[in-house]
Amino acid sequence: MRILITAGGTAEKIDDVRSITNHSSGRLGVTIANTFAASTTTIDYVTTANALKPRGDNIRLHLISDTQNLSTTLHSLLIQNHYDAVIHSMAVSDFTPATSLSEEQLLTVFNQLITKHHGNSLSMADLKNSMSELEQLPIPAKKISSDTDHLFLILKKNPKIIQLIKQLQPDTILVGFKLLVDVNFKKLHEAATNSIKKNDADFILANDLTEVSTDKHHGYLIAKDGSYGEASTKKEIAELIKAAITTTLKK
Repeated sequence: MRILITAGGTAEKIDDVRSITNHSSGRLGVTIANTFAASTTTIDYVTTANALKPRGDNIRLHLISDTQNLSTTLHSLLIQNHYDAVIHSMAVSDFTPATSLSEEQLLTVFNQLITKHHGNSLSMADLKNSMSELEQLPIPAKKISSDTDHLFLILKKNPKIIQLIKQLQPDTILVGFKLLVDVNFKKLHEAATNSIKKNDADFILANDLTEVSTDKHHGYLIAKDGSYGEASTKKEIAELIKAAITTTLKK
């Protein structure tokens, strides 16, 4: 068996010394990799420099930084290799910096908009058009000056990386992840089902941030037909995923 695992969290560059990131440690991904590595499974493991990493002779690490880097790496791996399963547990940033503005620059932009629209209120279309124009401004190549009391960042939406996977390998077993905050099981199940349909996934591991810690990790592995398995630790989640993949491959 050969599988591809993504884990950790992307960091979206603001300038050469700053970035926007998340709190994903990659600990669950390591547990999943170690569970599969105990067998004869070959693993390509995509993660970030700061995340925890698995070790093993049958584990090959691929380091990425931001969402674009992740997309390029996954595209290359999925083109070059056939995977029985892809476990996409990485916390991918929804947004990435498009540009930044100092107070002076922002004031200039506002004044230009007011003049352009003769002092009339802006519509949502007007605002979106202005954002598109501002996105064309380059992100500072080195370090943004701190000579401003406020710094304004314009973020643009990242593409959904998970949707790339089945486009390139329609027959692979895809396990995705859905993290919500402080919701009941019904909401988790509904979100997971929607994600399965939207991303052509086979399973979604749905979990709630309020029930995740170093020692505890409560989650539900939800299948296409709505059935699910429940786990209370990262090790149990890894075993659930391994069992689901193994069973699906035997069918």
